[in-house]
Amino acid sequence: MSIWTTARFDVDLSRPRVMGIVNVTPDSFSDGGRYRDASAAMAHCDALVAEGADLLDIGGESTRPGAAAPDVDEELVRVLPVVRHAVTLGVPVSVDTSAPEVMRAVLDAGADVVNDVRALTRPGALDAVAAHPRAGVCLMHMRGEPGSMQRQTTYDDVVAEVAAFLGKRAGEVRARGVDAGRIVVDPGVGFAKTVEHNLELLRRQHELLTIVGYPLLVGWSRKSTLGALTGRPVGDRLAASVAAAVLAVDRGAAIVRVHDVAPTVDALTVWRAATVAGASLPADAGTIG
Repeated sequence: MSIWTTARFDVDLSRPRVMGIVNVTPDSFSDGGRYRDASAAMAHCDALVAEGADLLDIGGESTRPGAAAPDVDEELVRVLPVVRHAVTLGVPVSVDTSAPEVMRAVLDAGADVVNDVRALTRPGALDAVAAHPRAGVCLMHMRGEPGSMQRQTTYDDVVAEVAAFLGKRAGEVRARGVDAGRIVVDPGVGFAKTVEHNLELLRRQHELLTIVGYPLLVGWSRKSTLGALTGRPVGDRLAASVAAAVLAVDRGAAIVRVHDVAPTVDALTVWRAATVAGASLPADAGTIG
């Protein structure tokens, strides 16, 4: 059984976990500032937990291609009220940030996980996480910054290079005293990668896992690669997003980060019942219908 240590919770990763996305930004690629207002974001947290989210991931910086980062004060204004509410809901709370000041503030407010698309590479970020006795961390692969990352998509072998970066970065984090059980990694679907790179990471995900050796968190939800494959705009990518989440789990992902929690939970319930011997079934699963 694999356990992910976070600030308040030991998360059992022996079954796949669903992380619900709460964007509190005006310029998210997926929901266009729908939850920018703190009260709307809090209500969305409540709804995602009711739909079965195992974790919440709150973000105050859009990292879509071309996005500009907010200053620290603005990011804190966006995320802190939502974090203070989310930590009362009984599930682990992750905050998607690269700013050390934000990391320290949200961990002080009770958040459980720092989810950093820049893998704690900003000055002071590793210090902020290492200073906490238990906070979980997700290290993601990205080249450059959101504004420039899609100009840095040349790889000889995307799986080997992503794995090498994540393994090296995890080793550097551990060298600062962060226990291995606090670390998960994210290959960064859509971050400095082409459509074919993203698909290659999914096809060879078992290989990636074997090389890196840490639990994998994957975010395919509504990504542009799914739009390229299906021809559908961002608001019409539910089926593709759920399919990608199930495929990622089937290839070993421990956590899937999604916008559409209820459909993903349902799909993974079917996947688990069909693939895991002895998986629990609903009480009425044997009835006719």
